[in-house]
Amino acid sequence: MSETDPQNVTDARLNSAFVRACRGEATDYTPIWLNRQAGRYMPEYMALKAKHTSLELFTVPELAAQATIDAQRILGVDAAIMFADLLPVLIPMGLDLDYVGGVGPVFSNPVETLADIERLRVFEAAEGTPYIAHTIAGILAGLPRDIPVIGFAGAPFTLAAYAIEGKSSRNYIKSKRLMWSHESAWRLLMEKLTDVVIDYVDLQIDAGIHAVQIFDSWVGHLSIDDYERYVAPSVERLMQAIGGRVPIIYFGTGNQHLLDAMAATGPDLIAFDWRTPLVETWDRLGLSAAQGNLDPIVLCSDREAIANAAGRILDEVDGRPGHIFNLGHGIVPETPVDHVKFLVDFVHERSSRS
Repeated sequence: MSETDPQNVTDARLNSAFVRACRGEATDYTPIWLNRQAGRYMPEYMALKAKHTSLELFTVPELAAQATIDAQRILGVDAAIMFADLLPVLIPMGLDLDYVGGVGPVFSNPVETLADIERLRVFEAAEGTPYIAHTIAGILAGLPRDIPVIGFAGAPFTLAAYAIEGKSSRNYIKSKRLMWSHESAWRLLMEKLTDVVIDYVDLQIDAGIHAVQIFDSWVGHLSIDDYERYVAPSVERLMQAIGGRVPIIYFGTGNQHLLDAMAATGPDLIAFDWRTPLVETWDRLGLSAAQGNLDPIVLCSDREAIANAAGRILDEVDGRPGHIFNLGHGIVPETPVDHVKFLVDFVHERSSRS
């Protein structure tokens, strides 16, 4: 079998440091990838963005694949996460999405009533988001043979909150009001969103991803009681439906109070934000792998501060199998690219066990 044989490439990616760590296996060094590793801090990404709308970058396969591949090549990270956004999956359901400068994503027809929820369409991902499979094919073709691809999807609660609020929110008044006051409508919305996300992730797995991260960006704004009553059943159904095919990473922020309940829904590993004690929480949850959790703002400091902060995490973990180094949230636009490269090199060199 030649080195470029598709099966040989597949085996190399499945036995990569990142995928092995996802399975809780020992690796020769601590693998690292970074949330939002393709983004506005990177000149190559901004060059693409200058010529295309945000929605084009997310939905045109050649553009999304290029952004994904560029980030991995420039940074030298151990995995490439598919360049995508949480929200375009809602467009085939019937929601009108635009990305407004200075505001962010905005839905012109947010969900407000039971009738709005009933009108939402549950679609087959291959029909509604066919560009995803083409994006993944382009990424796989353009990456080094040993670099795996991470898929990407929003969790049902975070998608529901965006659909209801219509844009980013501080207090989630509309979402919580619907959740508390119209529970049957809320459950119908969560059921439809969960069905869509399951098929969307299945499409990505069929296309060749090696792991998937489920982003629950806004879930930390819920109490533990509300999470367990209104959210956990849908997440558990999602995890059961997609589990066992590729490792599942479940990520949120400001959610320390929810981590036990989140782990109980069935992900393979939890990605911790920077406020979470890593090893202490990892031990308590009893998971074989964990991801995290450097404060992303450290990357806006200097190399000494980056080395000190990253070194503390590596020292705390002490080479334990199953650790994937990452930030506790995404890279911010003000971050110097050289600082990100320094972090990747530092983690590789400091954690080398060869």
